[in-house]
Amino acid sequence: MTSSMLYGAENLAITRGRVAANGLGFNGSELNGRKFPLNFNLTCGSLISRGKTLVVPKCSVSLPRPASQPRFIQHKKEAFWFYRFLSIVYDHVINPGHWTEDMRDEALEPADLYSRNMIVVDVGGGTGFTTLGIVKNVDAKNVTILDQSPHQLAKAKQKEPLKECKIIEGDAEDLPFKTDYADRYISAGSIEYWPDPQRGIKEAYRVLKIGGKACIIGPVYPTYWLSRFFADMWMLFPKEEEYIEWFEKAGFKDVKIKRIGPKWYRGVRRHGLIMGCSVTGVKPASGDSPLQLGPKVEDVTKPVNPFVFLARFLLGALAGVYYVLVPVYMWLKDQIVPKGQPI
Repeated sequence: MTSSMLYGAENLAITRGRVAANGLGFNGSELNGRKFPLNFNLTCGSLISRGKTLVVPKCSVSLPRPASQPRFIQHKKEAFWFYRFLSIVYDHVINPGHWTEDMRDEALEPADLYSRNMIVVDVGGGTGFTTLGIVKNVDAKNVTILDQSPHQLAKAKQKEPLKECKIIEGDAEDLPFKTDYADRYISAGSIEYWPDPQRGIKEAYRVLKIGGKACIIGPVYPTYWLSRFFADMWMLFPKEEEYIEWFEKAGFKDVKIKRIGPKWYRGVRRHGLIMGCSVTGVKPASGDSPLQLGPKVEDVTKPVNPFVFLARFLLGALAGVYYVLVPVYMWLKDQIVPKGQPI
């Protein structure tokens, strides 16, 4: 049975029922069971480059974009180069606005890291910021940090508390661990770059031991129209019910979701959050996930048109700038608006 722990001033309870298979395929906004059609729509068209047509994903101010349509930086090669530059300022510029130490510790609580002898994999561990929270409760020698970005991992290797961790390059959708390997699977700030999030969660199920717990910490989809537009250009911002659906399809039981966010947001979630929820599920049986999937959504060995790559990278990076400014805007509102009043 799925349950939820929802926090914040703008909390909306997730009604547990059958989640539609299309996840984000809603045709309008729905309040108290009534539909209000949205009649305006802004979409990105196609870009033409030397006779080549770049199909630009639909970026709508009224309709959310299906998770099956990757955003500009939701491609492995674009994400690789995005983090090539972001790694330089990630811990000092990005994390303070979106992923604080207090948020990290709160998000890791549902993972139930109760023993220092647990085997833990931190998938998409990047610079090791989340891993620093893990090794507070688990011996570093029992923790493996995996990421596709050598530039992010280079930062992790510099952190003294992580010196005994195993640090490897790898793909979240094709993990190099044997089946029934780990006691805990942790992934924070990574799912938004997975071309196929369902495959990544299926892999989480496979590598866990029976009774093991997966904890994925990631973004939540915005409701404010301008924030939705830039979110759909930049990277994957799942809806809360999508996380639950992905976990349950992979075979997890006792799926729970906990809302998190920067304190100065005062619970506001309309702009979406890069780190907005912590989702956990328990593996009920040994072996691989019962879910059967076809070929990978993205073949990284396939050559990419350099003009297509450059266009996607630049447009996605520009969209990401919006989400660098949002926490600054919210912090200013928190300083100006009296406490106790909505912002």
